[in-house]
Amino acid sequence: MFSRKTVMIVGLVVAVTVNIIVLSLSTRHHPKAYMPGRLALAIVAPFQEAVTRSVRFGKTLWAHYFALVSVSKENRILKELLSEAIEKNNQLVEVELSNQRLRELLNFRKNMPGSFIAAEIISRDPSSWFKAVIIDKGRADGLVKGLPVVISEGIVGQIAESSANQSKVLLIIDQNSAVDALVQRTRARGIIEGKSMDLCVLKYVLRKHDVTVGDAVVSSGLDGVYPKGLPIGYVSGVIKRNSGIFQEVSITPYVDFEKLEEVLVILNVPKSNPAADR
Repeated sequence: MFSRKTVMIVGLVVAVTVNIIVLSLSTRHHPKAYMPGRLALAIVAPFQEAVTRSVRFGKTLWAHYFALVSVSKENRILKELLSEAIEKNNQLVEVELSNQRLRELLNFRKNMPGSFIAAEIISRDPSSWFKAVIIDKGRADGLVKGLPVVISEGIVGQIAESSANQSKVLLIIDQNSAVDALVQRTRARGIIEGKSMDLCVLKYVLRKHDVTVGDAVVSSGLDGVYPKGLPIGYVSGVIKRNSGIFQEVSITPYVDFEKLEEVLVILNVPKSNPAADR
């Protein structure tokens, strides 16, 4: 009727119970008078020790569990605080870099005649036909088509279109851009046109003119758009063919167009004196 395993378990429980009762009775008398008490103690003691160790292990495990929960919570809070500190630090770094760029623009502005307005680049022209950027100033700020756009390193481009609060700036690296320019060392003249993301060409430079790699190129002021003497770039390549009257001159702009963030728009361009350029 009962399985062998069940009978063994019941028997063990009964034996332990009897031993506990005997041990209880034996503690009330002198231990020498009760040998059954000693026998019961020898039998029950291992079970008591096992139970005690189990209880202690359970308490320790429970304490460790709560300690781990507390550490995990503290770790999560510390990670959140660290993340917030990193974010604030990044914001402070960005503010400092922005302030540094603005200081450079202001210092550049002090050395230039005319009036300027600072603008921030908010996007790049999504079309693949033009190399242009969009700034956060427009007609409401006095910006109209044709105004030159610069930074302290050199010429950026000119206003191509303007709405009430935004304007498109055509960069000098665009093939539709043109800047009347001079090789600063020899005064050789040409027209800067865009070629690629990091190169321009100085066209219509006569073969007889002395142009070498490393020469600085600046605006001539004769196109009526850019003031005279604004830096454009440096000569990075010269090819003089056996035929033809012009040499091929490659120009690397001083402006890093991939890193543009703030610019200055010149609102009133000082007129150049052609006689002074001869």
